[in-house]
Amino acid sequence: MITSIELRDFLSHEDTTINLEDGVTIFVGENGAGKSSIIDAITFSLFGKHTRKSNKGLIRRGNNQGAAIIKFSIKDKQYEAERKIDSKGNLKAALFEVTDNNRVQIASGERKQFKESMTEQVEKIIGMDFEKLKIASIVQQGELNSIINAKPKEFKELLNAIIGIDKLDIASESMKKITKEFREKNRTESGHDDTQIDILRKDSKKHQDELKETKSKKDELELQKKDLDKKITKLEGEESLEKEKKFNIGQLKDKTSDLQNYVDSKIKEIKDEIGRNKEIIRSCKGCFEKLGQKKGFEKNLKKATKEEIDAHDKIQKIKEEIVSLKEQENLAEKLQLKDNKCPVCGSEVEELKPWLQVDHIKEKIIKLKQNIDSKKEEEDNHSQEKIEATNKLKEISAAETILDTYSIKNEEELVSIQKKIEVKEKKVSLADSKKLEDMSQIDEHAKVKFGEILELRLKTEGFDEAKFEKKTIELKQKREDKANNYKNLGIVENQVKTAEKTIKEIEKSILELEKVKDYISRLDKIQNNVFSRDGSVATSLRSWALNSISIKASEYLSVLNTKIQRITLSEKTRDVSIACYSKTEVLELESLSGGEKVSVALALRLGMANLLGSSNLNLMILDEPTTHLDAERKKSLVEVLTQLSGIGKSQTAMQFLIITHDAEIFENEHVGQVHEFKSTEEGSKVTEL
Repeated sequence: MITSIELRDFLSHEDTTINLEDGVTIFVGENGAGKSSIIDAITFSLFGKHTRKSNKGLIRRGNNQGAAIIKFSIKDKQYEAERKIDSKGNLKAALFEVTDNNRVQIASGERKQFKESMTEQVEKIIGMDFEKLKIASIVQQGELNSIINAKPKEFKELLNAIIGIDKLDIASESMKKITKEFREKNRTESGHDDTQIDILRKDSKKHQDELKETKSKKDELELQKKDLDKKITKLEGEESLEKEKKFNIGQLKDKTSDLQNYVDSKIKEIKDEIGRNKEIIRSCKGCFEKLGQKKGFEKNLKKATKEEIDAHDKIQKIKEEIVSLKEQENLAEKLQLKDNKCPVCGSEVEELKPWLQVDHIKEKIIKLKQNIDSKKEEEDNHSQEKIEATNKLKEISAAETILDTYSIKNEEELVSIQKKIEVKEKKVSLADSKKLEDMSQIDEHAKVKFGEILELRLKTEGFDEAKFEKKTIELKQKREDKANNYKNLGIVENQVKTAEKTIKEIEKSILELEKVKDYISRLDKIQNNVFSRDGSVATSLRSWALNSISIKASEYLSVLNTKIQRITLSEKTRDVSIACYSKTEVLELESLSGGEKVSVALALRLGMANLLGSSNLNLMILDEPTTHLDAERKKSLVEVLTQLSGIGKSQTAMQFLIITHDAEIFENEHVGQVHEFKSTEEGSKVTEL
């Protein structure tokens, strides 16, 4: 595992040191914050490889040199890899083994012609080169699918490196020891070895004889069970019929009560309707007679209105004439004769003309006022006639409103309503007799209910409560007998199962021991004959690895919750093929969606990571692994990674370095460390959260 990473003027980092632990470590931050620089720092310090266009591009802008240093542990040994690059493109590389805080240089430079290569030494220690490690353990952003796009030869070589076929020669030297340990292990686990096969066969025969006797007892109990089942079925049928009758008695009471309640409510409804209809008749009484007077009163109103207006107009004219006369009166008072001489011209006049005489004018005014009084009396009379006509017309309008309210158009309709009242009163009178048959005549619904009551009466005929109780007690006793039978049968069946299980285990042990015996013989042949990388052992190991990866990848896919249920990897000559299966069909890789391809690629990488769990570096780096995954699959990814990082104490745990924007989905107790990256004017800054 990697224990620390140092970046000095490397890419966007001025001076960054990150201490790491095993398990899951998260690097979070926005784009450009320097998260992906960690991958370049690791691959550059170990192999001199990176994702930038040139080595000079690794140096932080404005500086003359940069450096990446990582510390890592392999099998309890501590190492430190350091590479530096200056502005001229010169490289310096050194690999140290660290013991008790002392550094011992074990490799430097890359002058292979002088047998100096730090990269080769790193590959030897780690157990694979950059390309293999990149495919198996370093997942660059957007390159998660590269595992399913790798060439068959690359895939096969990667597989060989992962499972250690290159160390087959060393393994063959320990075959004898393995054979011995294998036999001892089988003896420890199963309690037997391949020399005890005959003893186990005799023991199996003894248990088979006991099983035969127990099965005979089981057959007797099963016959008893069938007899009880038959009797119980018959009793249950009889009880069911009586239960139905008893139930129907209750139904009969309910139906009778329902009918009575319905009829009572219907009677009330009909009485209410009768009351409403009587109110209609009462309200409409005399309305048609009033309607016949409408034209006459309309004519009277028109005449009275006209005559009232005429009288009013005449009064106004008389009032105007009085005003004119008063003006003449004022003038006449000013034109009085003095000594029989005209006040205007002074000529002698015996008397003034009448319209200039004050007394004449006053007399005329008095007559006009008397005329006004007469006309006012006439106007009041016409006004009273108009009021009387208007009131009558209001009564007629009210009658029309009443008829419109009840939608009565003629007197025949009132007669029809009266007849309906009489019919309904007869129905109510009949229903009040409280006899169900009479009550059912109230309407069709009541007739239907009465029919149901008659039907229930037929269904309940012959019911005997005492016989029903007796039948129930008999059925209860038979069920108790059946329960005891089940109990005894269960005991015997358990004895049969135990015996069969014991026999099966013995037979299985015999088969296993025969396999052990055969396998030991094969191991001897392997020891003497198998050394080829492409021989039967290597092929078998690859098959095992492919099967293990397939199983693990399928397990991870089940967690990731896709339509892909299973993945199988198989070796055909020099080709390693990938097959995906749903519940019902084989799925071509090309037919999968982007998210499904990501899920397959991730499952395969994690399947390989499971094999790498017992290899050297035990590391996996994931750059934005949640791309193309929905929320549920993101959560599933976290669960898979945390499970993989928590391998038991007997094995070395996996180390995951995850670069992501989705930090929130890793916020749980399984995440060991979270480092936040921020971009500042001084460069990338890293803070452990």
